[in-house]
Amino acid sequence: MDSYAGRTRMKVCCISSFEEAQIAVAYGADALGLVSKMPSGPGVISDSLIYEIAQMISPPVASVLLTSEVKADAIADHLVHSGANTVQIVNHIDPTEHERLRKKLPRGLKVIQVIHVEDEHAVEMAQDYAPYVDALLLDSGKPSEDQLGGTGRTHDWTHSKAIVDSAAAPVFLAGGLTPDNITEAIQTVRPFAVDVCSGVRTNGKLDRAKLAAFFDAVSTA
Repeated sequence: MDSYAGRTRMKVCCISSFEEAQIAVAYGADALGLVSKMPSGPGVISDSLIYEIAQMISPPVASVLLTSEVKADAIADHLVHSGANTVQIVNHIDPTEHERLRKKLPRGLKVIQVIHVEDEHAVEMAQDYAPYVDALLLDSGKPSEDQLGGTGRTHDWTHSKAIVDSAAAPVFLAGGLTPDNITEAIQTVRPFAVDVCSGVRTNGKLDRAKLAAFFDAVSTA
């Protein structure tokens, strides 16, 4: 991930078609999230469609595979065969798996570790993961209940702010972000990037008006 450089980056997740990918890029997305098989949450598409969409995403836009795999071998294999250039690990995995993952991934492929911010312990977890990853993503799932993202709810942003201030890695903020709350979220947390899924959709489909409003709010926050 590149340096902050004064601008909040934007990741649009749950991309489900070529058309949605084109729309998100046209509105200024820096990264697109492609959701593989999950125990819960929206936006899941087949690995074959993930591969096809990833091939049409050109740098500098990042193609991000969301995987629920928890072991280094399986994560590396999933990323390489997805065609994406970044993997987002949506479950809390053992940090030692990150050490093994780094040795297995081809040069240039990046790793984002999700941290589900349920309480203040998320801050310590972020510090443990930060040395091994390219970025952290703060979400509002409950792994104990197999909720690994896409909940549409926010979490306590004071914990997120503490992670931004203490963790030695860029931070993506996710979880219940909408055009209505994104300005407050950015001003409170000051993340490297924000990640949105349900907040820019209507009946599950990417909504151009909501997307434009969201991006405008991010740009002016």
